[in-house]
This record gives sequence, structure tokens and C-alpha cells, in this order.
Amino acid sequence: MISTKHNHVDVIIVGGGQAGLSMSYFLQQENINHVVFEKNTVLHGWKNERWDSFTLVTPNWQCDLPGLPYDGDDPKGFMTGKQTIEWLERFAQQVNAPVHEGVTVNLVSMDDNGVYHVNTSEGDFTADQIVVSSGGYHVPVIPRMAERIPASVQQLHSAQYKNAAQLQEGAVLVVGSGQSGAQIAEDLHLEGKKVFLATGDAPRVARFYRGKDAVEWLDDMGYYEMSVKQHPLGKNVAQKTNHYVTGRDGGRDIDLRKFATEGMELFGQMTEFDGENLLFKPNLTDNLKKADDTYNNINARIDSWIEQQGVTTEEGPSRYQPVWEVAEERTHLNLAESGITSIIWCIGFRPDFSWLDAAVFNGQGHPCHDRGITSEPGLYFIGLPWLHTWGSGRFGGVKQDAEYLCNAIVKYKESLPATEKEVASVG
Repeated sequence: MISTKHNHVDVIIVGGGQAGLSMSYFLQQENINHVVFEKNTVLHGWKNERWDSFTLVTPNWQCDLPGLPYDGDDPKGFMTGKQTIEWLERFAQQVNAPVHEGVTVNLVSMDDNGVYHVNTSEGDFTADQIVVSSGGYHVPVIPRMAERIPASVQQLHSAQYKNAAQLQEGAVLVVGSGQSGAQIAEDLHLEGKKVFLATGDAPRVARFYRGKDAVEWLDDMGYYEMSVKQHPLGKNVAQKTNHYVTGRDGGRDIDLRKFATEGMELFGQMTEFDGENLLFKPNLTDNLKKADDTYNNINARIDSWIEQQGVTTEEGPSRYQPVWEVAEERTHLNLAESGITSIIWCIGFRPDFSWLDAAVFNGQGHPCHDRGITSEPGLYFIGLPWLHTWGSGRFGGVKQDAEYLCNAIVKYKESLPATEKEVASVG
């Protein structure tokens, strides 16, 4: 606990997920006094905001948290939600971070002396340095048009979805075809639900290609070591929608065209509800084509690398051939006639750092930083997509990021003048 008399700590970490715990792991190695504030409970998102059939889309060998790399017997498999939570709980127990659960950080600001003042639901604290590890997915995005949809239609965000039994009898509209939308649509489809899917511009990727997981090929090619500065898209890559694929049942492609042959009804991007009809852009053909083009382009890059390296594979190059084509672009769907009784919004989250009084954000509310280090002295971010590499927002790169930031924290601490500041007792 933190003493009520001594409310200053060297470092305050905001967020108790895997990024915050990884940060604590390295700070403990350096004997740096710190505390972690978590507004819910440790690993809350993993335990409460995933659907029942959820699996990782990255293979288990990519799961490498500090002090606890994946240690199961299926490195090329994909952990289920339950298995992931069990592994993360072991990680949390091993780190034994000084976490204060159920503590909301209301405001963080810096005074003229460079000291951070942190107002929380547990009281006021000060710190020399702050690490924001709360991620970038805070507020579920549900469009204002949802307010006009009849109350008889059940509406959920993807973070609230658990399984098909949770929904009312009748058809389901899934809005969004990123990782969550595509996988939830598949889950409902496999459960026998009538599914309407409003697609977006999400790309897709092969699960297995030429004898190996595509992720393994991309790792061989050095893709996961590429920094955001080296990426052709630069920092814009962090805003790109993730490729849809699944690790379910040992892993497989997600092919929306195949779902269409099995009765799922596909539409372009949903734009409006006019009181009777759901309205969509006539861009379904383009959405499917762009996703397939990305799929084939990634495979072509793998082909090129295989040829350059002289790698022998049993399977040769191939291109995906569409199993279904759009007959007509439908832009209207009558809600009552469709039989839709539930809508699941799978269009992401927006960041909310309103509690952080620091001039480090861009026009979209995303923090500006260089590998997690901001322009404000002693203020850092970790756990964001493409903080440094593709793995920064996943289990594959957070260890590297945490160690890097810990080194920066140590250097900053050494640069501070000696003071008589009171130090928190953490235990």
C-alpha cells in the first residue's frame, strides 16, 4: 500500500494490462520505486471484453512477455481466450507488480518544477515520471445513427459480445469487417444465425501459405523487426485496420466470399438509417477486391523471398481465385423485412486521454512520441500499435518496448537534481 503520509513515487504507471506489468517488471530490476494504477482489475480487458470463442490470431511462439515466453506444448498453435488469460495470470503473479486496482486517474499535470501531480480516486500523488500504459482503445465507437434504431433491436459493441445465445431470436447485422467483425460474423454464422455483414476496407491475409503460417514467413523476412520509421507508411501504419484471419480450430483463412456462398448476406459500408432502411455505400465489390489484392500481394512477397533465398517448398506459388462475385450492389435493406433483431457494432474504439494535461497529442487525439518517449520530460507511452514495431501493441514486442523505456527512465532519473522528496512506501 502507499502510505498516506508519503505520496511521492519515482514513477507512476497508468494501466495494469500486459504493457503496464511489463514496465513494472523492468523497473523492479532497476529498483526504481513505482506504482501501477488500474481503474478496473489487472488484465480486465482480456477477462471481460472478449467473446467466448476468441483465439489469438498470432501463433503462440510470438507470445514473449518479460520473464515468461510461451511455455506450452503447441508453439505453432493459437491460444484460446481461456488459455491466454491463464498465461497472463501466471505472468501477473510472477511480476507481482505494486498494483492498485479500482483506482481511476482523474488528472495528470506537470508543475513549473517538472513534477507530475496525479489526482486519483485514491487521493493525490506526485511523481517524477509517468508511463501511460492504458493502450489506445478506450471508448467503443457506436455511430449516432444507432440512436434512431428501434429499441426492440438489441445493440451491442464487439467488446460486449460473448456468444450467439446472448442475442435475441432472429437475424444479426454485424457492422465492420476488421478482425473482430469478421471473427464475430464467422462465430454467429457457425452457430446457425442468419448474418448480414456490412463490410469495410479491412485487408486480409492467408493463414497458411506454401507449407507454413504466413506469420512465420513474414518473421523470416524480418517484417516484425521493421520499425515504424522504416515502414513505407510511416506512422500512418498505426491507423490501418488489421488484416482479418483466425486462429480458431487450429487456424484458417477468413473468406467473406465463401460465407456468401453459404447464406451470409454482404453489403458495403453502412452509412445511415433513415427510419425504415439501413443504407450502405455501393462499395462491396471494391472492399472484397482490395482485401483479396492484399492477400495475394502478401503471398507474392513471400514467393519473391522464397525465390531469393533459394528455399525449397512442396507447394508452389498460387493466387486466390474468388469463389463468389457480387451480383448487384445493394444499398438499401429494410430493417423490419430483413428480420434483423440484433446489431453488433465492430467499428473499433477511439482514444480518450482527456485526463492527461500534456501538449503531446495530434488532431485525432493520438499521442505524438518517438518510440514511446514524448516531448514532455518524463512522460512515456507503451502498449500502442506500432509504438516501435508491429509487435508493440501485441505480445511480441511489448517486452522490447518496456526495456527500452526503462532505460530512458533510468537516464532521466539520474539527470534529476537530488531533493528531499518524500518517497512512497510500496508493498
